[in-house]
Amino acid sequence: MFKTRFLKLLGAITIMNIIARLFGFAREITIGYQYGTSYRADSIITAFTIPNFLYVVLGGAVTTAFISVYSKMKGTIKNDFAQSIVTILSILVGVITFLLMIFPEFWMKLFFGGMSEAALHLTASLFTVTAPATFFLVVSMAFSGIHNVYENYRLTTFTSLLFNAAYFIIGFGLTPWLKEYSYALGATIGSFSMFAVLIYQIKKQRLMPLKWKLVKLPETKRFFYLVWPIVFGGATMQFYLIIQRIYAAGLNNGAIAAINYASKMTQLPQSVLMTSVTTIIYPLLAKAAGEGDFHKINDAYRRGFRLLTLVLLPSTICIFFYGKEIITLIFQYGNFSQDSTNMTYPLLQIFSFSVFSLSFNTYVTRFFYALENTLLPNVLNVISVFGINIAVITMFIDTLGAEAVALGTVISTIINMVLLVIFAMFKYDLKLCNWRFAIHLGLFLTVTVIVLWGISSLLAGMGIISLLIGGLITLLLILGGLKFVK
Repeated sequence: MFKTRFLKLLGAITIMNIIARLFGFAREITIGYQYGTSYRADSIITAFTIPNFLYVVLGGAVTTAFISVYSKMKGTIKNDFAQSIVTILSILVGVITFLLMIFPEFWMKLFFGGMSEAALHLTASLFTVTAPATFFLVVSMAFSGIHNVYENYRLTTFTSLLFNAAYFIIGFGLTPWLKEYSYALGATIGSFSMFAVLIYQIKKQRLMPLKWKLVKLPETKRFFYLVWPIVFGGATMQFYLIIQRIYAAGLNNGAIAAINYASKMTQLPQSVLMTSVTTIIYPLLAKAAGEGDFHKINDAYRRGFRLLTLVLLPSTICIFFYGKEIITLIFQYGNFSQDSTNMTYPLLQIFSFSVFSLSFNTYVTRFFYALENTLLPNVLNVISVFGINIAVITMFIDTLGAEAVALGTVISTIINMVLLVIFAMFKYDLKLCNWRFAIHLGLFLTVTVIVLWGISSLLAGMGIISLLIGGLITLLLILGGLKFVK
């Protein structure tokens, strides 16, 4: 029953997530087409960094902690709790948004002071327009948590699609009139659209009273006990992104854009799958943890590991062998020149080794959260992001440049993954697989490497044809792995 329900929901959510991510991906492509790896592209990308960072880090932490506490509550006290959290969050994020809007240059100089004067000035101007998106996005995540508890997964995924679609359509469509500012406006209007739909559906479905209210509850204290560790360690990818842009700001013009294009390419396969899986599985895990059903938790852990390895590891291998062809096909148009491709594709090849580790870190962390252990995984995340990652970048940036930024992400995420798996095994007896599956997986990956290396070498110089054949073979290998590797 759990498997059937999970797969049905996963299919529907994944389709909408793919469409949403494609809109987001199309936005990156059009920015590349219109501005290449110029300082204008750097500014457009950087101006949305802080709103997006707070959206994923603070909003994601609130959603995760909210679901964990709310799903275990009963009776009318649930409404008091939900109203109190929304009220506190609205006030807090409202103040933050106001401070961002009235001091834009201060924040840009604080985090991205290494940018050129022209880039810094443009970024600050764009940031004034994107800053209001912070409020709409973060509060929307709280409303998404309420909807997900009531299994409105399709709605919350649709609102994400709506945000990405509006961001892309307005950003691209208004460029002839507003230039770089069209993307800033698209971010704010898209976030407001997401916010409005979620509120309307809460009112329509009568999920909670839409009134500001503060009630002193022990659950509120428990919520904040859970949320703060998640803020500092839960949204690992966003911490990586902001660190990447801080270091890239001190490199040549275009480094921020090149790193952004490369990292977004590697995020696409893992983000589509992981967003779909975690949207559905986390409320179910929280409920199973509340009921003490550890058999269901262990079963989900093993199934998730199998799915992620058989989908994402072949994708990693394909991205590595076809990095140059991928960047050429998708980005090399308009102002995105051959030099831009040569700057971007080596970064993509390095970033490809973080596809699986980033995904699996997110996945394993959700199991710790469901069991209300937010401290341990986030201590490991903080050590990896702010310790290992920064140490690697600092060590190699003078010799490797932008590639050191990508290398820091790869090394730190892999170490983080290993530590999470070890602690999950010894603390909760969560085991990834048996030896039979491990051997079969090793053979499958060996065959995948040999096949894709052979095809890429044999068809070298054939560009799009080589990429299309390699992509098709990768898809067939994934389907074969899902069917036969058990």
